Amino acid sequence: MIRIKCVITDDEPMARKGIKGYVEKVDFLELVGVCEDAVSLNSLLREQPVDLLFLDIEMPYINGLELLQSINNPPKVIFTTAYEQYAIKGFELEAVDYLLKPISFERFLKSVNRVYDLFRQTSAPAASDHLFIKTDDKLVKISINDIVYIEAMENYINIYTAQTRYITHTTLKSVLECITDPGFIQTHKSFVINAAKITSIEGNLIELGKHQVPVSRSMKDAVLEKILKNKLLKK
Repeated sequence: MIRIKCVITDDEPMARKGIKGYVEKVDFLELVGVCEDAVSLNSLLREQPVDLLFLDIEMPYINGLELLQSINNPPKVIFTTAYEQYAIKGFELEAVDYLLKPISFERFLKSVNRVYDLFRQTSAPAASDHLFIKTDDKLVKISINDIVYIEAMENYINIYTAQTRYITHTTLKSVLECITDPGFIQTHKSFVINAAKITSIEGNLIELGKHQVPVSRSMKDAVLEKILKNKLLKK
């Protein structure tokens, strides 16, 4: 699980206590600091890495907006304030969210879930464009874009490209763990197709050039939805 290091900064003790209680309820948030003003926060940011700030705006010495403008490469920010007039400026500074006090836990959770999704997207590994299989006592590199479809046969699988069929001793599940491209769709317990290679669909058969692959009855609706989503011209 992604752990998000966060800091609460607010000059109101009850506001700090309330946000702290919310943070403690969310398993992916790790509270690393609580500050009474932006000056203290500025010092803390120089001492340790932080992923997310819960930042009040109206504070003594320097307000939250001014502090954020002074930081190079600032953490993600959720503003927590009683003043709605700063909202436009807050979003101009690329805040993730702007929460008006009093803040409900439901609204807080929606906001931090958005932050979690942002970190998950940036931390996801890049999809590989190839895989290696063992066949005939050697490792063969196959471009994922070249794969037309994959067929499972007991403890073996056939990987078909336009020119070649590769046979290897593994499972369909193992191959799918290596292919993260959403364009690969399972149509049957024994078949996975590359949707980019489809030439036509008729009944329970999908044509991929010179090949035909079955679609199981139980999976047909879901398969067609994935293939045709936003791509079917309507009358």
